[in-house]
Amino acid sequence: MSGKTPRDLLASMTREEKIAQLLCISVNDLLTDGEFDPEKARTQLGKGAGQVARIAGWSHRDPEGVRALVGQVDTFLREETRLGVPAILHEESNCGLQSFGATVFPQAIGMAATWNLALLEEVHGAIRKEALALGVHSVLNPVLDLVIDPRWGRCEETFGEDRFLAGQIAIATVRGLQSDDLRSGVGATLKHFAGHGHSEGGRNEAPVHMGERELRDVSLVPFEMTIKEARPLAVMNAYHDIDGIPCAANPFLLTDILRGEWGFEGLVVSDYEAVDQVRRMHFLSADKAGAAALSLAAGLDIELPFPDCYAQLGEAIDRGLVGEDLLDRSVLRVLEAKERLGLLDASRPSPLSLDCFDSDEHRALSLRAAEETMVLLRNDGLLPLASQEGQIAVIGPFANATRNMLGDYAFAAAYDLPDGTRGGPGVFDAIAARFAECKVVQAAGCQLNETDPILLAEAVEAASASAAAIIVVGGRSGSVPVLRGFSQHGDMSGEGRDRASIELVAAQQELVEAVAATGTPVILVVVDGRPLALGAVAEKVAAIIYAWLPGHMGGEALARVIAGDVSPSGRLPVSLVRETGQVPANYARHPASFKWNYIFGSNVALYPFGHGLTYSEFTYSDLKLDREATDRDGIVAIRFTVRNSGGRSAVCVPQVYFRDEVASVVRPVMQLAEFTRIELAAQEQREVVITFPASRFAFHNRLMERVVERGEITLMIGESSGDIRLRAGLTIT
Repeated sequence: MSGKTPRDLLASMTREEKIAQLLCISVNDLLTDGEFDPEKARTQLGKGAGQVARIAGWSHRDPEGVRALVGQVDTFLREETRLGVPAILHEESNCGLQSFGATVFPQAIGMAATWNLALLEEVHGAIRKEALALGVHSVLNPVLDLVIDPRWGRCEETFGEDRFLAGQIAIATVRGLQSDDLRSGVGATLKHFAGHGHSEGGRNEAPVHMGERELRDVSLVPFEMTIKEARPLAVMNAYHDIDGIPCAANPFLLTDILRGEWGFEGLVVSDYEAVDQVRRMHFLSADKAGAAALSLAAGLDIELPFPDCYAQLGEAIDRGLVGEDLLDRSVLRVLEAKERLGLLDASRPSPLSLDCFDSDEHRALSLRAAEETMVLLRNDGLLPLASQEGQIAVIGPFANATRNMLGDYAFAAAYDLPDGTRGGPGVFDAIAARFAECKVVQAAGCQLNETDPILLAEAVEAASASAAAIIVVGGRSGSVPVLRGFSQHGDMSGEGRDRASIELVAAQQELVEAVAATGTPVILVVVDGRPLALGAVAEKVAAIIYAWLPGHMGGEALARVIAGDVSPSGRLPVSLVRETGQVPANYARHPASFKWNYIFGSNVALYPFGHGLTYSEFTYSDLKLDREATDRDGIVAIRFTVRNSGGRSAVCVPQVYFRDEVASVVRPVMQLAEFTRIELAAQEQREVVITFPASRFAFHNRLMERVVERGEITLMIGESSGDIRLRAGLTIT
């Protein structure tokens, strides 16, 4: 293989060998009794394979077995196929590599709540090392869908509702995964292209009703940012249709915009079974050959996760449904991606040592990340919790359930298996260890989704005898490969776990109200991947911590935040509504969205995007612009002073928003333009300088041209989208 370029290889391939490059093989189809079977490999792999699907998750449970199997597959392809072209092996990594024994980090939406780009890159650098230790070449991450409707179960896999924040976090994620050179990195796959979070009714895979301007100015923004800044290896299509055209067969998305406008040079891979959905869900083709032709012509290169419609491409070409030139186009892209990964020669380094797998270093990083994901929503002064001479009650169905701390793509959650890695303590165990001088008791209070009068009475009794009660509630996360819909285990978040109502389930709400009625001060901890509606209980408790799905170290991180060992620094990457009927309540809506309130409610969020308290206070002053006017190609430079006016060190996250005062089309009331993250000691003050290009104000005008229009821009600096401290005007000339 050494010295052969992708074009040389393409020129020497038969049609059968070309088609094989676009197929994906399930590792299960290569095994007999869990062991690699060369005869099955000859049948399944044939002349080669574009990818091998999720080898770490679907084969052996132990990392050593996975790595051995990876080596056998690679050796077979290099030595027993005519051209010796290896496969790209892929896996999930939304909250750590989805493999038995891998480090489990906080779920993506929790990582977004850190607003810490350096931490995101560091965490995904650790995931890269664990993937490389198994021989995995690419991962299906990051997810760039935006949370517009929190009824959607996959909110937890995203980076929240804001296009700019999601794009910045995705860039850091891709850099951490791919490193400076993909030959020593792991290819990132951006998904789901595009608009998946805007689905009808918040239902997974449902149609998206969106005009081209909203598509370009909202949903596509984080994808374009990441592609241009970080050069990801691949993009994955979304399942749904937009205005009647499925994303898997949409040349406007996959070719005109992605490649023609943005210059993307990587792979487009299908979401699992998405090509056949063109036939059986969208009804654009009567057979699989027709579905394959539509997707290939649109620009989709590799079909995942097994040979199906693309296995019929030979028939599609013979029937005149698609030209062989388009087959060559996609095969060349696959070979170029393999060259970029270093798979076409001996330049790719050998797998890393498995010593990095769930190492002490990575677990410490997971703990630090979990601490930074915690968002303190409310605090009447109870937190940080001082050492108690009396009793502390830890209550709720999540009080010590470490499995419930995991996101839907963690190994144990995805495969509904006992959590066999050496996870950290649950909340009760962590609180008991941290407050060892106190009596700490536990009470379930209810089942996850079912009231139990006996358990409720026990919880009330425990709270009544305590100086403080910590109630841990939320929704357990699960994934579609196990069961579809609402499972018997009560999975309420994750892929395919959409909800019509996003309040706390009735049993948990009754528990919170009953414990609060005892008069004992309550710290409410919410463990969930979905932004829940907390309006019914928020005023009944002294403090609220939104913990998201913090991973194996979540219990210890919560104990450290509650005790004040660390000051909470998380900020909301999504708006939290008061009740389900407010949806959507994302902050960057058009002005008319705010004109009318509901008769018995509000049109604004309970806790706005960007909100998050600490154990200190910050004051803002002395706003200055380096210039009061700039042209569309200029740089905006903002200076202001932030002072930690409290008594302890804490993290401040200044956020810069803007509003276009007069535009040619309707613009949002405000948008995030930039942010930074600084730690200030008690009483320390610092001048903060934030710069960004005026192109950040761009949008698509009536002619669908991207423009920065002349006129007045209002700049707003604050602690959140709902807490603006400073304002200034800027003229675009």
